[in-house]
Amino acid sequence: MIYEKPKTCIYKSVSSDPWVNQALEEYLLKQCSPERIILYLWQNDKTVVIGRNQNAWKECRHLELEKDGGKLARRLSGGGAVYHDLGNLNFTFAMNKRHYDLSKQLGVVLRALNRLGLKGEFWGRNDLVIEGKKFSGNAYYFHRENALHHGTILVHCDLMKLSRYLQVSQEKIISKGVDSVRSRVVNLSEISESITLSDVAKSMEESFHDIYEGDAQPIAVDQDSFNIGPLVEKYSSWEWRFGNTPQFDISLSQRFSWGEIEIGFCLKSGYIDAVKVFSDALEERLIRDIRKSLEGCLFKKDSMLDRIKNVRAQSDKQQMVHDVTRWLEAKEL
Repeated sequence: MIYEKPKTCIYKSVSSDPWVNQALEEYLLKQCSPERIILYLWQNDKTVVIGRNQNAWKECRHLELEKDGGKLARRLSGGGAVYHDLGNLNFTFAMNKRHYDLSKQLGVVLRALNRLGLKGEFWGRNDLVIEGKKFSGNAYYFHRENALHHGTILVHCDLMKLSRYLQVSQEKIISKGVDSVRSRVVNLSEISESITLSDVAKSMEESFHDIYEGDAQPIAVDQDSFNIGPLVEKYSSWEWRFGNTPQFDISLSQRFSWGEIEIGFCLKSGYIDAVKVFSDALEERLIRDIRKSLEGCLFKKDSMLDRIKNVRAQSDKQQMVHDVTRWLEAKEL
């Protein structure tokens, strides 16, 4: 069988509306053919984007954000909350799973920096850092046979507003050994004063060509480029962004090396009538599987542990399931 080199495609959004850009991203992911690799570049104006399984009320000062003309968005992938403005460049790689190679995709970003005279590196769960500070957060999502890897690049983002709108738990800050959200991140323009966002975007395109041996010319896209009306409606809806968070009878929370988790239980006649699992873990599907496993379960430790142990986690995620079961085992329920 002769292996055919995948074709490269570059799309650049001309919209700064997060709900439109997320709709475009999901459309490109689901429509991506097996022989293509897509680089999608986009920007949101004054936006907080939370992870798939996060609690909107706890992660963001959304009322303050909306009062200032900003928007709250929820993405497909897991991970934590991030702030976007027009000083931040977002990138998305979309492809068939057989082409998915995290080191290669991150290589596009790091090579783009090298072209601009900067040296970054991968660090921790999902960050790219330069001089020890984070300039890019990354997250991942898989849909059937396709894969998505997206992230941020801070160029000249308003870091005061980042600190103002994001509500990062003190426990999370302490676990990273820093004093505040602001002290953890850096704009590339703080490292190199002459760098511009257009420089970074152009360098990303050239680096993408280098690594994937392509020559695709960027295609400008917006809400009218594809039939994405229903997707825009989904991402702008209250149900998607906030969802239904009932008054819990019992709420348990814990931080692990892979992220924070909070489980809220609504009980009825000794059974779990409703359950929500909030987390900034990157493994968004596993978090949803844990929630589903507990629905309708007898609120009894042994029964709950049996359900969670039966969650079909990927082999490299078994540690997460083990951590959750050991944590609940130690709880008095």
